[in-house]
Amino acid sequence: MYWDVVEVRQVGDLALEVRFADGLKGSVRFERSALTGAFTVLKDPKFFSQVMLGDGFVTWPGELDLAPDAMYEEIKKSGEWVLT
Repeated sequence: MYWDVVEVRQVGDLALEVRFADGLKGSVRFERSALTGAFTVLKDPKFFSQVMLGDGFVTWPGELDLAPDAMYEEIKKSGEWVLT
């Protein structure tokens, strides 16, 4: 799909840059207040740095991932997806 993530790299403590299959690029930024529940582990810098691609998803160990379609829509609108 066009919203499949084909590249991800960490660019800050809680920030990523992504590129989608159709060439759209943008950033993903996490507010610390958004890191609750399953996402609490992302507060650990060592864990956050383990970000990788998995079948078009941005993912971390333990099957923690981000919805690529929602990410795509927000980045298409403003160039950035901020999770608050």
